[in-house]
Amino acid sequence: MVKKDDIKASLIADDEGAVIVTKEGLKNLESELKELTTVRRKEVAARLKEAISFGDLSENSEYEEAKNEQAFVEGRIKELEIMIKRSKVVDEKHHSKKIVEIGTKVKVVNTKKKTDEHEFTIVGSTESNPFENRISNEAPMGVALMGSKVGDKVSVDAPHGKSEFEVLKLS
Repeated sequence: MVKKDDIKASLIADDEGAVIVTKEGLKNLESELKELTTVRRKEVAARLKEAISFGDLSENSEYEEAKNEQAFVEGRIKELEIMIKRSKVVDEKHHSKKIVEIGTKVKVVNTKKKTDEHEFTIVGSTESNPFENRISNEAPMGVALMGSKVGDKVSVDAPHGKSEFEVLKLS
């Protein structure tokens, strides 16, 4: 019998150093990179050129702001290039639908408040967005759910304390 901890360990070991993303997540990273390299870079360059035309750079706040924005944009471009290069796309079509893994949509209920149901999609950390119910596999809830099956009860150590959830449905 395979233990849940063994499943979690193998999922982590297989992806050491990789940026785990869904197909949609990779598309979003590539789209952001394209926007930064084709549009934002040019906008920042134009702002820098304009700020330089104002003269004395030592007391030129427009120049300082443009340089800071340029540093941010260039830093984000490098970060995205690395993430895309190291990305490992999760093949959602080959999910077992029997255990929680990255890309799985999971419905849970709080065991103490049976009416408190939640539905999450487990994603890599780069795609995480709690407002869209996209929970990172590295977040407390994601860690607790990885490798679980329908009917399993998982304990989540969250900032507000410990909670227990039952897995109701996977898709």
